Amino acid sequence: MKRTVTLSILALAFTAAFAKLPPPSDDAKAKAAEAAAKAAHGGKVAAYELCRSMDRVAAKYMADAKKAGKTVKPPTETPPCADPGPFGAAPPAAPAAKAAPAKKT
Repeated sequence: MKRTVTLSILALAFTAAFAKLPPPSDDAKAKAAEAAAKAAHGGKVAAYELCRSMDRVAAKYMADAKKAGKTVKPPTETPPCADPGPFGAAPPAAPAAKAAPAKKT
């Protein structure tokens, strides 16, 4: 008896799990795209903050080493930290491609 009830409940659960959902509306798609853009921007901000903190730690290490009289080889050149700016700022626009002149026939 217990096994039959358990199997029935599992069968209903699997049926509900495989039910097809309706396609998302345009509004839901726009919200999902905005959420993805915010998440991507948050990742860029986190990378920028990490880059700045690593630069500060390296500078402090170099200064402390000089104070202590240690000789330290200069750090490896790295590209500067790129500030992503505030969310929603438009990226620099690419130059528009010129339209080809229409052919005369």
